[in-house]
Amino acid sequence: QSCLSRQQLLAAIRQMQQLLKGQETRFSEGLRAVRSRLSAIHASLAKAAPEPPAAACPALQAPADGRMFGTKYLVDHEVHFACDPGFQLLGSSTRICQANGSWTGQEARCAEIRQCSSSPCQNGGTCLEGLNHFKCLCPPQWTGTTCQNQAQTAPPTWSVTDDPAFSRQPRCAQIAQTQQCSCDPGFHMSGTASNGICQDLNECEVYRQQGGPRLCAHACVNIPGSFRCSCPAGYVLLGDGKSCEDIDECSLSQDNCTSGSTCINTGGGFQCVTPQCPPAAGNVSYVKTSPFQCERNPCPMESRSCHQAPKTISFHYLPLPSRLQTPAPLFRMATAAAPGRPGPDSLRFGIAGGNERGHFVVQRSDRHTGELLLLQSLRGPRTVHVDVDMAEYLDRAFQAKHLSKITLFVSAYEF
Repeated sequence: QSCLSRQQLLAAIRQMQQLLKGQETRFSEGLRAVRSRLSAIHASLAKAAPEPPAAACPALQAPADGRMFGTKYLVDHEVHFACDPGFQLLGSSTRICQANGSWTGQEARCAEIRQCSSSPCQNGGTCLEGLNHFKCLCPPQWTGTTCQNQAQTAPPTWSVTDDPAFSRQPRCAQIAQTQQCSCDPGFHMSGTASNGICQDLNECEVYRQQGGPRLCAHACVNIPGSFRCSCPAGYVLLGDGKSCEDIDECSLSQDNCTSGSTCINTGGGFQCVTPQCPPAAGNVSYVKTSPFQCERNPCPMESRSCHQAPKTISFHYLPLPSRLQTPAPLFRMATAAAPGRPGPDSLRFGIAGGNERGHFVVQRSDRHTGELLLLQSLRGPRTVHVDVDMAEYLDRAFQAKHLSKITLFVSAYEF
């Protein structure tokens, strides 16, 4: 009996061992399944997590008496600076936004160019400040860029002799039994020492005849002993006495635009504009949602031509100086997704029309922005039209098109 009980006990133990082994196998398989499920959930959550916002740098300002190009302050974007005529750039002309949120380079400043402060003219020469240049007006017996060379020359022909207001008596003194006479700045001696007269130097004519740099941004007016600058109608003379600045007739309420139109300031004047939506054609019609934007009315589901037509049409007006240095960025187009809807994953930009299309090109400045560049300089006065469109795609499928109608008012002047 004890022998039988022992065999039964061994059989029970073996049965228990098999049962435990099966339980261990099922537990390991369950553990592997749970681990696999957790990994899948983690991967899907990581994929759906929004991308961290791109680091940005603090906003920059254009320097006084200068301009700034570039409006993006994200990492790797560049901002460029330039100074107005008569000023030189101090600091960095280009600054780049770094990943740590700071800009490269130094703050840009514009300092007035005053080259006459070092008194470069020798032997009694008179120094004149031009735009970015200086010039020496030399006495008759001296020549050279700084009046450094002595020469026996006849009195210059660019003096004013037919107006008494432009003539003065010389200042003379008896020195060592010799009479020595001199003229005030801006005048030169004409005639002999005994009966000489001080004649005005026509600075404007000197620069014109000798091909020197311009004294004035626009017009030079000779006055006794000196000169003054004047600006065309619609401009005001700046504090440097040489440069001209446009008068903003719109902000000063000096325009005569009617209540149904909008005043656009231009170089030397203004324009009254009244943008109009295109007339209805077939299934395509537009409604004006703001003074400068039209939106397409809903399309019938089956109308492919309606869906291909621009969803929005916007109007933009830009004043430009004549002969603007190129390449010059003029305009940017960007996309923005509506809340709760996926935005486009691809954009295509193009020039859709205009009267001077060959002067422009559209390039992508980042993933969601296109930029219109002026490649060939435009000489004014003239009005130039260019149409830029932006097509949106999602998973390579066309979504919508947006049209920007840009009008450039090119001034007659380069300032």
